[in-house]
Amino acid sequence: MPELPEVETVKRGLHPYVVGHLVQDLCVRRGDLRWPVPEDTLKQHVVGKPIQELRRRGKYLLFRVDSGWMIVHLGMSGVLRFTVNRMEPDTHDHLIWSLDNGYLIYNDPRRFGAVLWQEGDSPENHSRLSQLGPEPLSEQFSVGHLATRFAQRRATVKQLIMDAGTVVGVGNIYASESLFEAGISPMSRAGSLTTTQLQALCEAIKRVLERSIEAGGTTLRDFVGSDGRPGYFSQSLQVYGRDEKPCKHCGEGIKHRKMAGRATYWCPNCQR
Repeated sequence: MPELPEVETVKRGLHPYVVGHLVQDLCVRRGDLRWPVPEDTLKQHVVGKPIQELRRRGKYLLFRVDSGWMIVHLGMSGVLRFTVNRMEPDTHDHLIWSLDNGYLIYNDPRRFGAVLWQEGDSPENHSRLSQLGPEPLSEQFSVGHLATRFAQRRATVKQLIMDAGTVVGVGNIYASESLFEAGISPMSRAGSLTTTQLQALCEAIKRVLERSIEAGGTTLRDFVGSDGRPGYFSQSLQVYGRDEKPCKHCGEGIKHRKMAGRATYWCPNCQR
């Protein structure tokens, strides 16, 4: 699944091609995504209007027009790409926006993504965004915030940092990598962490995500950047996907287990 760095990469890649450009038409070839595409509403509010702004909130891309926000989530396998030339649609090209300078195409083989609408000035009013926690690279994501969220919690630290109510966009890969960098076992109870550990974790999450964004995201089977190029952060992964391979820091074999149905990787020597 595309995670925060992948979505940020898409946002940055698309920004110069869509912001300030007029939406001339919208073709919904298939609207039965994770939630039904509000085709009539989108055509009413988006067609004939320029895209004024493109933001990211968690794993959502937010396109502003005059009367509101078009909200896009890439789901498991969604890709947004821009092309100057009109081409024959692919089987999984479900939405095509015709802009004054080319075409924005939403492709999603598994159809777990979404294209939604929120009227008004604030996209945060949409039910899918209203309960989200702080952005991990913002000042709001701090040691104090983690201490409040973790207080007296028996859930594992990995579960809670993957909870979008705690912090947005820290998916499975980046949770494992951040916990390794912080030297914290993913099985540790969140409520047992010390202030020093919380500080290390907060800083590690920020560093790992910043490095991944700079590298263009993590290469996954179903993800490529908006320009068609895959991300390169996977070359720098310390533990994720390295079951039984030697730790790059100490040489101990990396361990693997399922936690809440998700693959988890850690070094038993470096993480306590």
